[in-house]
Amino acid sequence: MSLVRRAEPEDAAEVLRLRQVMIDSVHGTDPSTDWHAESLPVLKVRLAEQDGDFAAFVVDHPEQPGALASLAAGTLEYRIGRADNPRGRVGYVFSVATDPDARRHGYARACMESLLDWFRERGAAHVDLNASAEAAPLYADLGFVRKPDPSMRLRL
Repeated sequence: MSLVRRAEPEDAAEVLRLRQVMIDSVHGTDPSTDWHAESLPVLKVRLAEQDGDFAAFVVDHPEQPGALASLAAGTLEYRIGRADNPRGRVGYVFSVATDPDARRHGYARACMESLLDWFRERGAAHVDLNASAEAAPLYADLGFVRKPDPSMRLRL
């Protein structure tokens, strides 16, 4: 049995909390979470759309019932095709986070692998993300490579 599962509407508040963990780690701590209240109902709807273009994969926190330990979320986008992607399907990872007290257990990797599988199943030709210096080794290990800008890409 896998530790990873697809996030459900009931997970929305925890997904937002982990997204804030990611934002704080990249941009510095921001005490303002006013946006969470406005984002929460939208996120609940999106998490309920099992066949939509958005997915979040999570690991439950092993020591805190009702809490999440890790998150990987992304969207499937359409772009007009080109030679290396005639169908124009592109994955974009925009939120990967692990609770500070649950790091170094492979949770982010497991969530990312599930998200990458989801992209593959939907026909994405490649996946883009922006990597922090701390997270870049994980993404490189998964096959992402640096592009001339801060983005990384994994060919599927």
